[in-house]
Amino acid sequence: MADEPLVLGIETSCDETGVGIVRGHTLLADAIASSVDEHARFGGVVPEVASRAHLEAMVPTIDRALKEAGVSAKDLDGIAVTAGPGLAGALLVGVSAAKAYAYALGKPLYGVNHLASHICVDQLEHGALPEPTMALLVSGGHSSLLLSTDITSDVRPMGATIDDAAGEAFDKIARVLNLGFPGGPVIDRYAKEGDPKAIAFPRGLTGPRDAAYDFSFSGLKTAVARWIEAKRAAGEEVPVRDVAASFQEAVVDVLTRKAVRACKDQGVDHLMIGGGVAANSRLRVLAQERCEAAGIRLRVPRPKLCTDNGAMVAALGAEMVARNRAASDWDLSADSSLPVTETHVPGHGHSHDHVHEVSKENLYS
Repeated sequence: MADEPLVLGIETSCDETGVGIVRGHTLLADAIASSVDEHARFGGVVPEVASRAHLEAMVPTIDRALKEAGVSAKDLDGIAVTAGPGLAGALLVGVSAAKAYAYALGKPLYGVNHLASHICVDQLEHGALPEPTMALLVSGGHSSLLLSTDITSDVRPMGATIDDAAGEAFDKIARVLNLGFPGGPVIDRYAKEGDPKAIAFPRGLTGPRDAAYDFSFSGLKTAVARWIEAKRAAGEEVPVRDVAASFQEAVVDVLTRKAVRACKDQGVDHLMIGGGVAANSRLRVLAQERCEAAGIRLRVPRPKLCTDNGAMVAALGAEMVARNRAASDWDLSADSSLPVTETHVPGHGHSHDHVHEVSKENLYS
């Protein structure tokens, strides 16, 4: 069991109800119920709407994952769940569900970190993570550079966004261009037909005195919005494709430049890119070019594993079981600002004593 643990993972940090099932480094099921369409009319994620959608989707999504994996719930070696960071109400639904299933099945519970899960998911694609690995995580809520020497216990923050996350900037510029929500995929699509050198948008925090590994996209977002407003005020047509391409280039230029610099400075020869923005086609191409030039091995999971999903939580949970990390206590709570240095929330070694009394009856039918 310790070599190839069978683990179910639950992810509800934002608007995706994700349930994944993993055996060791092998993905058996990745079931997702998204509430993105319910948020689109508001132009962004509404926490209360997301929480209610998780409640409705949870049991059907878990059932679908078990069916897809062809396994029985009683065969699981553990239940992993995102304990944070994320939207408090959304996280609470996932944590509560994980506790209920773990308790009913008599299985250990692992509350894990959302960001560490984004790094660990790459094991399902490219095998065991080299230690150390530098990780660039870019999404709607995060833009972080992290150094992982042990994905279950040692992830260190090297740099982070000081204002807007990269994905947030994509959403806001898409809104200004009237392209809808979410912004990432649609800007990527328009950018393919535009000129990335058409407009010289600013690159935040790239001066000699700026923080080497931190990111800032607020100034870029404002610069792009003002450029568009000026065109409209002058009665000129906005070249949407060129704006999308030039904006996207400014974002991915900074992301890849800082990530490669961090690898060189820290003597790390593997870079992993994850998070929803890692699905961006230009980011993948530019990262590959710059990593090859610097002699760094690039690892990027397929796009479906980059966005929030249950598979990444299951992957980290399986690693916790394989390395005999302590399970979480039953009083595990959702922590919307869980620091990445806490890759998981371990218990005190006493809370699972009584669970086997329950498992004799096995409450899950």
